[in-house]
Amino acid sequence: MTSPPNSGAPQRFPVVIVGAGPAGLTIGNILRAAGVDCLVLEAETRAFIEQRPRAGVIEEWAVRGLQRRGLADPLLERAQVHTECEFRFAGERFRFAYGELTGQHHFVYPQPLLVTDLVREYADVRGGEIRFGVRDVRLHDLETPRPSVSYTDAGTGERQLVECEFVAGCDGARGVSRTVLPETTRIARHDYGIGWLALLAEAPPSSDCVLFGIHPSGFAGHMARSPEVTRYYLECPPGDDPDNWSHDRVWAELQQRLGAEGSAPLTEGPLIEKRVLDMHNYVVEPMTYGRLFLAGDSAHLTAPIAAKGMNLALHDAFLLGDALVAYLDKDDGSGLDGYSQACLRRVWDYQEFSQWLSEVYHGTSSGDEYRAGTTFARLRRLFTSPAAAAAFAEQYLGTAAAY
Repeated sequence: MTSPPNSGAPQRFPVVIVGAGPAGLTIGNILRAAGVDCLVLEAETRAFIEQRPRAGVIEEWAVRGLQRRGLADPLLERAQVHTECEFRFAGERFRFAYGELTGQHHFVYPQPLLVTDLVREYADVRGGEIRFGVRDVRLHDLETPRPSVSYTDAGTGERQLVECEFVAGCDGARGVSRTVLPETTRIARHDYGIGWLALLAEAPPSSDCVLFGIHPSGFAGHMARSPEVTRYYLECPPGDDPDNWSHDRVWAELQQRLGAEGSAPLTEGPLIEKRVLDMHNYVVEPMTYGRLFLAGDSAHLTAPIAAKGMNLALHDAFLLGDALVAYLDKDDGSGLDGYSQACLRRVWDYQEFSQWLSEVYHGTSSGDEYRAGTTFARLRRLFTSPAAAAAFAEQYLGTAAAY
């Protein structure tokens, strides 16, 4: 942590938010709704964050949380509602109607659309201050009651200093917020030892629900993003080169791994995104350091195995935004004091489910006959035991986690 620059008179905001993703923008909107001034700093341009492809599955509790804060109207108008998913293994199709079991559902709404909604509400409607394209952000004096943040303005090249009471670190694993944590911070990591080839296809969805293909050649996933675009995943070696996967090879593997008796062939189309994700998780404990509060990927990563990342970011944002308002408006510090512990209960619950689901997805392709046998046992139990089905549905929807 560096000393603040000796520039002109510093600006002052009660809260500085570093990072304009779902977590940072939600916190900013909560603060502005309560009349609290804040500043959001973002390294990328507005156009970039509104187009950056990311997750698309939002759990119902998270949507209701956005709705209570006046942030869900466009989502509720345009999102798809999913109440079922389908597992395909051993050449057969197994439909899982989690909506019937729980009365709840998922919303499918790509993250770029949510970010577009949130930044419009924050900057254009609620009058929140946001600065794009900032460089060399630095955090200062976090262990004092008067921390500050400095950065280089992209337009002028000048250093700017902002004094504040709190910093919300929402800038991901590679952002400045992670670099200032003390050595006593615990970072738990888990590497699954596999990769996923993440694909966006300019092709309509081939099913009305999410498909999970459990296959000896590797896992495959199908997730609708819009009527014209579909997200696909293919298990691959970690660190694989996306160029190893030609158009023809991708579609041949998808057709094979997602094929099942009675199912129509997938609708193919041009691949507009192709990148390899190495599956790994991490958790930072505690999620606070002095006046710095981490949220979203700055504090934890859950591999897309269980589609939990954006939901956890929103959970953090709800808790932190409400806690900051309580402190700044009513001098009630209980929410800030309990923030890390409250977040981590859900984080670890989702981490455990991700690990469990990874065995279901990848055990058959592991080359280990024992793991393959236990994978099929889990799948059979899911479709023959009402208790197992109910437990899975709760975890899949996030309703079992403490909130």
